[in-house]
Amino acid sequence: MADGYTGHRRRHSFVGSGVDDQMKEIRVKSLLPVRLDKYLMELYPALGQGRLNKALRENKIKLNGKKQPLSTRVQNGDVIRLFLREEQLEERPIPPAVFVYEDEDIIVAHKPAGIEVDGAATDTLLKRVQAKFAAEGKGTHAVLCHRLDTGTSGLILLAKNAAAEQFLTAAIKARRIEKRYLCVTFGRPQPPAALLHDYLVKDAARSVVRIVPSPAGGAKEVITGYETLAVSGRLALLEVELVTGRTHQIRAHLAHIGCPILGDSKYGNNAANRALHFKYQALCAWELRFPAKIEEERFAHLAGRTFRSEKPWYCQQVLDGTLQ
Repeated sequence: MADGYTGHRRRHSFVGSGVDDQMKEIRVKSLLPVRLDKYLMELYPALGQGRLNKALRENKIKLNGKKQPLSTRVQNGDVIRLFLREEQLEERPIPPAVFVYEDEDIIVAHKPAGIEVDGAATDTLLKRVQAKFAAEGKGTHAVLCHRLDTGTSGLILLAKNAAAEQFLTAAIKARRIEKRYLCVTFGRPQPPAALLHDYLVKDAARSVVRIVPSPAGGAKEVITGYETLAVSGRLALLEVELVTGRTHQIRAHLAHIGCPILGDSKYGNNAANRALHFKYQALCAWELRFPAKIEEERFAHLAGRTFRSEKPWYCQQVLDGTLQ
């Protein structure tokens, strides 16, 4: 080439009536073929791989009028249509995480509903933790010691070093750290308090789990305790103790007894979720209790400590009867 350019150049044009259009049309101008996902992420850094994957699953990305894999190579003259809101395309700063507790070894952070703990998404809890460190001028690194589902809010334990990671993961595995949740169920459980003891099997093909009565077929033991704190119409506010910690355990176990969590699109009552306008499951990991005695001297100051998140808004609405 005359100017010595060896890569690809691209420009784009938009078709639409204004900045608030729900559909953006991008006409590709590129000297060389380039992957669809790479092209879009360079154009809109805020999208990220996770958001692109989600948009493709929801049929919000069309290439020349058809749904195509993100690995497809776009060429000069191709037309990409994005059915995304303007704010989804904007690059926004990642907000800092909220810490309930922090010392030189561990962090207790609050995860809002709707963000993943980690992954390819632009906004995750771990990225918010790093954003907080960066804002405070700290070069600290943290690792997750357990997880919460995307739609679940509440407390997450993170370790700042290898010793803390080993201590926390061992304590969680040995069930020495108690995890208590608050949730709202569609249906009042009977009896009002119980310790549920069953088995759980994963259905990887459907990305769900099932509660079964025996350990046959590789099913894992699940133990879930609950106590009804209040009722309102068809709904109940429960405090739940997660004795074992399996994938989707609380959600699947409560659905198994006929009381799915409000807002749960996977195991719940979607008609009720829509009627009551719940986008995410009404489930919050609200309390972490450390054991009364900790032998490791470095972490002995945590003995007997209890950390709590703020109670989510729906708790009060069940208590005062405005949500039912």
